[in-house]
Amino acid sequence: MARLQLLQLLLLLLLQVGAGASPGDPKAPPLFNVSLDEAPELRWLPVLRHYDLDFLRSVLMRILRENIPKWVHPVIRKGVGELERFLPPLLIQETRGMCDFMNLSLADCLLVNLAYESSAFCTSIVAQDSRGHIYHGRNLDYPYGDFLRKLTLDVQFIKNGKIAFTGTTFIGYVGLWTGQSPHKFTISGDERDKGWWWENVIAALFQRHSPVSWLIRTTLSESENFEEAVYKLAKTPLIADVYYIVGGTSPLEGSVITRNRGGPADIWPLDPLKGAWFRVETNYDHWKPTPKKDDRRTPASKALNATGQANLSMEALFQVLSVVPVYNNLTVYTTVMSAANPEKYMTRIRNLG
Repeated sequence: MARLQLLQLLLLLLLQVGAGASPGDPKAPPLFNVSLDEAPELRWLPVLRHYDLDFLRSVLMRILRENIPKWVHPVIRKGVGELERFLPPLLIQETRGMCDFMNLSLADCLLVNLAYESSAFCTSIVAQDSRGHIYHGRNLDYPYGDFLRKLTLDVQFIKNGKIAFTGTTFIGYVGLWTGQSPHKFTISGDERDKGWWWENVIAALFQRHSPVSWLIRTTLSESENFEEAVYKLAKTPLIADVYYIVGGTSPLEGSVITRNRGGPADIWPLDPLKGAWFRVETNYDHWKPTPKKDDRRTPASKALNATGQANLSMEALFQVLSVVPVYNNLTVYTTVMSAANPEKYMTRIRNLG
């Protein structure tokens, strides 16, 4: 039976690849250490020195120019003092250090970070194999992939000489959409398309709500276990709706948290005893049908069922995330991870061919 299921998955992969995007030759991104013991304004500078700053500036300004209306720029530049007062201090300090190094204004850099907050289309999967091991994988799909693939990096955040947490991000962006706290939990975030960007800015300015990717990073830094992470991700007020997908280290430790700005709309846990050994989240509420024009949930679920719970592994999950249209022309990177085996954290940049 196991061999038959693997053959079914291989056939599905071949059929899907023939129907659309080709996985090409995935490549590992560069890996950098960022010391949390350094001053926030300085901690990213050793990483930035590995990049072409002219290219990086051009990418950031293009994202800013094409995602934020022109009239907003002078308003935010004038009100940057308010942004500094209400956004998390470490976010401001790290962003200021990078912007000064790149000769960009703090206002422009903050706007780029806020633009990233509302544009990530993704597929995330958390699953439990038949032995109780938890696996977590994600595709991050984003416009401007031709540029962002060159700016994707894995980061090990170091505290007191040890890896405090690991994440995958774009250079110049201080938040995380993907990350792992070793031997504790993993997190990914998927966009939930609700509201307009200016409502998000108002929430950030006047209600002290957290940017969605910054909450992933602070949760990785501060929470001690899966339960604490779920609580923090579910309850902390946010500047935008989002889906948080969380995996732990013990059986049953897997959940999809559907977030409103003020709190959870739904928490959808693994339930293997009832056959629900995986959860697939794209960018739509799981209790509603997915749009036919963007149904990644069904192919991912079919591929997981073809794999079978007994055959689940990091490699098998990567293959599931390579099935079209789960994998598509906008996919920038794929990450697979398991908090119980943090050394196996793996990111691959996609669509290189």
